Amino acid sequence: MPEQLPNWLPVVGAVLALICLIGALRSGKRRRLIDNLPTCKTTGVFIGLVEVKGTAELREPLTSYLAEQPCVFYQWIVEEHWSRTVIERDTDSEGKTRTTVRHESGWTTVANGSETSPFYLQDDCGYLLVRPEGAKIEPVTIFEKTCRPSDPLYYARGPAGAIANSDHERHLNEVAIPVQMPLYVLGQARERADIVAPEIAADPKAPMFLISTRSEEELSSGFNHGFWGLNFLGMVLAAAGVLARDLFFGLDPETRWPLYVLGGCGYVVVASLGWLWMVYNSLIELRNRVRQAWSLVEVQLKRRHDLIPNLLNVVQGFKDYESTVQKELAELRTQLQATPPGVAGPDYSAVQNCVIALAERYPDLKANDLFLKLQQNLIDTEQRIALARGYFNEIATHYNTRLERVPDRFVAAIAAMKPQALMAANDFERAPVKLEFETTAARTVA
Repeated sequence: MPEQLPNWLPVVGAVLALICLIGALRSGKRRRLIDNLPTCKTTGVFIGLVEVKGTAELREPLTSYLAEQPCVFYQWIVEEHWSRTVIERDTDSEGKTRTTVRHESGWTTVANGSETSPFYLQDDCGYLLVRPEGAKIEPVTIFEKTCRPSDPLYYARGPAGAIANSDHERHLNEVAIPVQMPLYVLGQARERADIVAPEIAADPKAPMFLISTRSEEELSSGFNHGFWGLNFLGMVLAAAGVLARDLFFGLDPETRWPLYVLGGCGYVVVASLGWLWMVYNSLIELRNRVRQAWSLVEVQLKRRHDLIPNLLNVVQGFKDYESTVQKELAELRTQLQATPPGVAGPDYSAVQNCVIALAERYPDLKANDLFLKLQQNLIDTEQRIALARGYFNEIATHYNTRLERVPDRFVAAIAAMKPQALMAANDFERAPVKLEFETTAARTVA
């Protein structure tokens, strides 16, 4: 059996190459996921997988253990160095005693800890709650020091006792996410349990939950290097297994180089099939996200459509109701009903001007709580529609670019994938409607 073991070396090389291929495809999939997701604003986060950028904020931040800095997450470790001399004596086959002296050293963890807290991610639009439990966190180093007992930190941040064979030297290290640190967050958004608002939290069905202090470009570049590096290593291992067997049997590698090339080419063929599988699945996922983005726009359109009749009912309850008010609201409602598929309806400024004109004309409306709530909800809805439309156009543009980019376009052609039309305003939204509402507002002020 031992003499047959070298024959298994090509198999071992192939298995190691397969492991490298799996790791490479995993890195490539994550890179494409990061590249395919458009960045959302905190106020434009919808249920599903999202990518958000901002700064970490917390009203009552944590205090890190070593650096004593305000943060939302920290992890620290204290290691103690040790060394020893090992003397070993044994007897060989001739009965002679041999003495071997070996020096060993290393670091042993003597204390460690961590603490994390839910925090808010802030951008130029607002705040978003992030629950970091279960996430892969990539912090920054905020404290690192090597000291001896003469340093107050030696015992202040470590145990009083020493380990066996201690050299009385300790290394203190702490990583953290400080408050106001720029972050990149990719994870599953869900509805909060306490208020009507989204939050990002761990989800076992989500492909990734990442909280990183690195930028999107750095993350994408890192996964790209991992993809190509692991593929190169796998190709080398596929050929090295055959080479190791030949060297064991004393065969001349120069005469058997075609076998090594064949092993490397075999890996390239399998890796190419894996790449096709990865790209196809990536394009399918991207297309499904485009469809989801469109459904999010429809949800906001439905919400706005339901708010307009309620706004009309409130205004109709006042005795000073005039035909001009009814005409203005009727025009707004007509536009909503006439909005064709693929168009998000009247823009935010037109709706806001109409509502402001009503409030200015009838001061009593300003004291009506229901009117004020409807007004705020309508304005918030228009902002959400604008964000949803922008999100849809951004991810649709990225999808269309993927379909045209080489080599993705060949995979898309095989799958018969078609470009997605972008959302745009119709002619009646661009000028006449806006001018009409602006004229109404100006007439009211006058």
